[in-house]
Amino acid sequence: MAQIDLTARTDVDSAAHGDAPDDGAGGAEGAFDPRTINEDIAPVRAHQRRWGMKDIAALWISMCACTPTYMLASGLIAEGMSWVQAELTILLGNVIVLLPMILNAHAGTKYGIPFPVYCRSAFGVRGANVPAVLRALVACGWFGIGTWLGGWAIYKIVAVFIPSIEQMPATALGINVPQLLCFLLFWGVNVWIIHKGIESIRILLNIKAPLLVGLGLVLLLWAYDRAGGFGPMLEKPSAFAPGQPKEGQLWSFFFPALTGMVGFWSTLALNIPDFTRYARTQRDQILGQAVGLPPTMAFFSFIGVAVTSATVVIYGEAIWDPVVLLARFESPIVLIISLAALSIANLATNIAANVVSPANDFSNLWPSRISFRTGGIITGVIGILMQPWRLVSDPTGYIFTWLVGYSALLGPVGAILIAEYYVIRRTRLDLVQLYRREGAYWYANGWNPIAIVALVAGVLPNLPGFLGTIRVLEVSGAWMELYHYAWFSGFAISFVVYVALTLMRRPARIPST
Repeated sequence: MAQIDLTARTDVDSAAHGDAPDDGAGGAEGAFDPRTINEDIAPVRAHQRRWGMKDIAALWISMCACTPTYMLASGLIAEGMSWVQAELTILLGNVIVLLPMILNAHAGTKYGIPFPVYCRSAFGVRGANVPAVLRALVACGWFGIGTWLGGWAIYKIVAVFIPSIEQMPATALGINVPQLLCFLLFWGVNVWIIHKGIESIRILLNIKAPLLVGLGLVLLLWAYDRAGGFGPMLEKPSAFAPGQPKEGQLWSFFFPALTGMVGFWSTLALNIPDFTRYARTQRDQILGQAVGLPPTMAFFSFIGVAVTSATVVIYGEAIWDPVVLLARFESPIVLIISLAALSIANLATNIAANVVSPANDFSNLWPSRISFRTGGIITGVIGILMQPWRLVSDPTGYIFTWLVGYSALLGPVGAILIAEYYVIRRTRLDLVQLYRREGAYWYANGWNPIAIVALVAGVLPNLPGFLGTIRVLEVSGAWMELYHYAWFSGFAISFVVYVALTLMRRPARIPST
């Protein structure tokens, strides 16, 4: 089998990009084992980096400005928070998750490697498939949700011309046939974009970012004008305030809600190297993320709260779903343009946030056979099988079962990666060895048992609470309380266990890099 020879970046190539650069191989050439690499997960050379700060910021603005973000505060307000409390919870959660996001992004920009290759340092060349598949399966669920929401917008456009489709009975799947067909149509568009490759995604994001932000602002102005203000929801006191039904219960609700907000983007906090490997410099990725993530999440969720509040005045009921709201517009032209913009917006978010990572992750399972495009198809098929319309049918379940549930898995993975890269390796990796069997990151037959032990240690304490939440088991209140902090507790436990066990074996564990 022929060797894949990827010449490492030269010092001149690196210097041209300021603080972007070091492949950790000292400018030497390295032969990569073809069983561990293909062109999709190979290191991106410095001269191939085209993403500046504005591209990274556009990436986050585009991903945040989406229907799930618009609806994010609904569960919090439905459970009793005031709009200010809901907004502060969302903002704080995204400021918290920004830190591991920036930390994990560093390796992508420094070495040009994607997430599954980054995992090899901590988990081993083979063991990296464990965190990669965990991340991929969560992304498949999100891909299905994004595809459902895009298809839902198309369905509402069709209903403008054929109203009778909304009266059709549901099938055994829980949706009617036109809904299923619109879902599959939007799925097909997603697959076509996947086939076009990563550069088409960057272009799509730059188009979508101003498109959906503009649509949100138009909705905000329309709501303010029609309702003569933003409506009663912004005036409604918190149910946790003195004299209200849930007086004194704020903190018992706040912490699990905060965990859910952190969980929202804990997925990208892991696989952010999949994007920052294309960034020109560390400055670009840090500033781009700081500018693009927390402010956009807070602002776009506020649009959702304010517009929904106005619908109480305008229509006599709270309409959280922007697709349902837009369907109330009387002008077919306005309706079609608005819903088409929403579909494009969901398309861009779906591809960037929910396809790039699992496509690379599945490719890492079998690099010689599974390409980025094939991995994307696998993602799409699993996304259909997960029946995503059921995941978003209940906003409370969406936050406390879906978001908090998978954060219990991903928090420990993030802790292990950060502990390995910063505490153990001090940001120095051997790029060539990451793509070799029997090398520095091979550990025990390709697996690092310490990483697996640390992962299990972080996940297990939250398992009873999760089973209790989905009503599989009856568990004590203590387990349920711990589950409310799933991302935080899992992160802390796995971080401590990994560092402690690794340092105990340091002489045999840490290669010279």
